[in-house]
Amino acid sequence: MNEPSLEFATSLLIGLARTLSRWPRPAMCLLSGMIGRLVYVLVRRRRRIALTNLSIAFPDQSAAEREAIAKRHYKAFVISLIDRFALWEGPVKQLEHMVRVSGWTHLEEARAAGPLIVLAPHFLGLDAGGLYLSSKMPVVSVYAQQKSQALTDAMTAGRGRFPDTSLVLRNEGLRAVLRHVKQGKVLYLLPDMDLGSRDAVFVPFFGLDAATVTTVSRLARMTGAQVLPTVTRLQGDVYHLEIFEPWRDLSSLTAEAAAARMNAFIEARVREDPHQYLWTHRRYKTRPSGEPSVYR
Repeated sequence: MNEPSLEFATSLLIGLARTLSRWPRPAMCLLSGMIGRLVYVLVRRRRRIALTNLSIAFPDQSAAEREAIAKRHYKAFVISLIDRFALWEGPVKQLEHMVRVSGWTHLEEARAAGPLIVLAPHFLGLDAGGLYLSSKMPVVSVYAQQKSQALTDAMTAGRGRFPDTSLVLRNEGLRAVLRHVKQGKVLYLLPDMDLGSRDAVFVPFFGLDAATVTTVSRLARMTGAQVLPTVTRLQGDVYHLEIFEPWRDLSSLTAEAAAARMNAFIEARVREDPHQYLWTHRRYKTRPSGEPSVYR
């Protein structure tokens, strides 16, 4: 698809999602389920990626069981995409209504102690959790330029809707992030994607080595920050931001040990609610030298 066609199609999809975000929720969820099933059937490449990831994560399950997880994920993923426009553009009271929180005292105590990195894996409620934090305190987050400028503009406007929020492009590097952390902003970090072998180590994720960025431990060492693991899930009509006890010693671990701890934490949370994780990402794209691709 050429660039003008991509921008036109993306703008139409953004308009549709924005409209559906204003529908009564039962009707929106019903239509989202239909769209999710359609996307699962039509977008074959992403379906294959999701099923490959699930076969690695849950080898003891049958193909039918893994397919059921994938189908449930697609339905919930479409709902979460539409919800983003309610979160990005709706009244702040709506944001308060859509997100509930547990473990808030962990965040308050960690923030009072000094610099803070909030670890936010790619679960369905990622934007809900980030926006909720941004509505309460100064936050900095890192994002990637999307293929569509229309989508990039909608995403950055939505995620940066609160005046004390800063967004840093991934290719700007750690210096830009450090500047904001030193100013007292909480770093909302999404480090569980395969970004290649640069600044990454190979550590297990569901039993298979995955290229895992060392950004979390590097920033913890540079700033003395505590790392606060979180997960935000879609549960019924609300998003649940669950905040866990902080990791105070991450800066003292080797890069491999810190990355392994992060992956183990994420894996444990995924097992609690498998359909909530972003299975369509090629998490095992980068392989150790000599290993073939798992996405054939």
